[in-house]
Amino acid sequence: MAILSNSAFGHPNGKIGGMVYYMLKGQAVCRMIGEQGKPSIKQKANYQAMEVTMRLVKPMKEFIRNSFELEARGTVKNPHNLAVSYNKKQALQGEYPNISVDYSKVVLCYGELPGARDFSMSKTETGLILNWNPESYAGGHDGDDILMIQLCYPSRKYGRSFLNASRRDSGEVILPLSEVDIHEPIEAYACFKSADGKQISNSIYLGNINGTVKSAKEQAAQEKYTLLKTRFDQIEPDYLTRKSQIELCLKTENKAFRTLETEYLALKDKLAHLPGGPG
Repeated sequence: MAILSNSAFGHPNGKIGGMVYYMLKGQAVCRMIGEQGKPSIKQKANYQAMEVTMRLVKPMKEFIRNSFELEARGTVKNPHNLAVSYNKKQALQGEYPNISVDYSKVVLCYGELPGARDFSMSKTETGLILNWNPESYAGGHDGDDILMIQLCYPSRKYGRSFLNASRRDSGEVILPLSEVDIHEPIEAYACFKSADGKQISNSIYLGNINGTVKSAKEQAAQEKYTLLKTRFDQIEPDYLTRKSQIELCLKTENKAFRTLETEYLALKDKLAHLPGGPG
């Protein structure tokens, strides 16, 4: 049952057939419920895009809650909604069913405060060192602006936020990392937020440390290559030995050898053309 209010007919509030109506931050919302039938390819692509985006933003929710708070203020949206919306549109690559994240295009905030310039990032034995030039900014900022850092670990679906990493005028910050974290692939982002919390800069992609994480398709190809290569390495010595013996007339060719040769040549051809191998 739905309840009407606030006008001659009002806004429905409740369930009507396969639709449910409710108010969210003062805005009337309607959603479909129940079975929706077999999805089309476009719907499947949209589902996967949303799934990939949600996996991206979930480990960064603490950073996002602070970075998008200003833009969400006074609207019906929240920081999470904004992060999902921006990154679903801008940070994905590939086509269904192989949609993945382009980490260089991830957006963690938009704002008017001057951002980070001349940034560099390097790894030490115990963490990361970030440097920037405090003198390279052309007005509209203060030395006590807060540097916010987000580290993303795609292989573990984990993120680490440094919401008050340093001041703008310090020019350097050292981020200590655990022995596990320091060896994982890392995608790093930064932004500046004014000390009074009223302004924020655009986020900037600082780069990758320790290499990128392979997509599901690339991982599957590598696993298949490894499986075939293992089998190839098992039979190659036996095949080459038997072949040599036959060529030297020490043994005669038989059905067992022909079966072995067929498998050897098939594996060799597959390995030569299969992605996922060295290089």
